[in-house]
Amino acid sequence: MTNQIRIAITGPLGRMGQTLVKEIIKNKKTSLTTVLIQNDHKLIGQDIGQILGIGKIGVLISDTLNIIDNDFDVLIDFTTPKSTLKYLKYCNKLNKNIVIGTTGFSSEEIEVIKMFSKNIAIIMSSNFSLGMNIMFQLIKTTTKIIGDTADIDVIEYHHRNKLDAPSGTALTLGEIISKEMKWDLNKHSLYYQKGITNIRENSKIGFSMIRSGNIVGKHTVMFSNSGEEIKITHTASSRESFAQGAIYAALWIQKKYTGLFDMTNVLSI
Repeated sequence: MTNQIRIAITGPLGRMGQTLVKEIIKNKKTSLTTVLIQNDHKLIGQDIGQILGIGKIGVLISDTLNIIDNDFDVLIDFTTPKSTLKYLKYCNKLNKNIVIGTTGFSSEEIEVIKMFSKNIAIIMSSNFSLGMNIMFQLIKTTTKIIGDTADIDVIEYHHRNKLDAPSGTALTLGEIISKEMKWDLNKHSLYYQKGITNIRENSKIGFSMIRSGNIVGKHTVMFSNSGEEIKITHTASSRESFAQGAIYAALWIQKKYTGLFDMTNVLSI
């Protein structure tokens, strides 16, 4: 198909990477042209489709973005902060846009990303699903109405191999609440731990984290006051929604030249 957006992805053997490979191939508006891995030279040059058991697709695993062949339009990256910054430098050098789904960045690393957004267009989001981005708006509205009178808790569940805690999505929820309440999230966060014996402080966002089994992702924000509570929950049953959202973002960002965006910009919400 002509006029397809050529997409490169990183970490094709990870959970999100495998889903992205399959979803990009299915999407009529996109073409998978490059897959990148690090630190496994035995796989370099092998067909990613064969490795994933979906048949030969003609896309060979590489460890570098190809400057000479100019073989991609947008990079989608769901890896680690260290790897993301490496690939971001490549994209900046090649003048290519990037969609970042990696979480766990330090404040210093986020400043580096902002710096690169002056030269290329970047979409960075802690969660690419449509449902979660709708939830972000619901949390904003609910906080505006009852944030002054309720205890607020964020409870998140993920698979046992997830590295960052709280999750990037949980922190985004905390940031949305803090912005509405005019709080500093760092100063108004409460992390439950063994040995807490005092009563709960006011004006705090409680964070609870569960890492277990193969849970894709579940986030609940609970607003509790005297006599009632409101729970708003988003549950991801598969990674397809995240991959589809990232692909939608890659199509959207192709029309941009510079700037740092998130899914609220992409979805116009």
